[in-house]
Amino acid sequence: MSHDTLDDVDRGILHLLQQDARNVTTTEIGDAVGVSASTVGNRLQRLEEKGVIDGYHLKIDYHDAGFPLRVLFICTAPIPDREELGEKALDASGVVNVTEIMAGVENLHVEAVARTRDDVTAVARKLDEIGLDVVNEVLVKNEHSRPFDHFGEKSVSE
Repeated sequence: MSHDTLDDVDRGILHLLQQDARNVTTTEIGDAVGVSASTVGNRLQRLEEKGVIDGYHLKIDYHDAGFPLRVLFICTAPIPDREELGEKALDASGVVNVTEIMAGVENLHVEAVARTRDDVTAVARKLDEIGLDVVNEVLVKNEHSRPFDHFGEKSVSE
């Protein structure tokens, strides 16, 4: 599905879901974008089937959940093996996110959470075992994010 196939209703739905996907109903979305709740449900199903919506993800405060160490491993993978090695890295215990970067070096960023320094070392060893060159390990203090708020903002009546 390309951006050309999204209309104002789709963009409005996406905008509202980005704000708080858990606490908004199809009725509330429909009222805000000017369609029925069943239309919203049909649109959501279509957006999911087409891959525009790729899931609904929980944001966890790992520190408060008992994993005080959050580490970003900056790795280099051979370009032909980058995707496969990224998938293998995601299987390692403690790894919560893998990002492929379009670069020749430092092209795989692996985020892991751990209870202890020994757990961090175990993740680094596993990444090395699967064939990644760990270039750097960075302790992450915090992360701030927000949804892209201009996506469908004008399609929603407040």
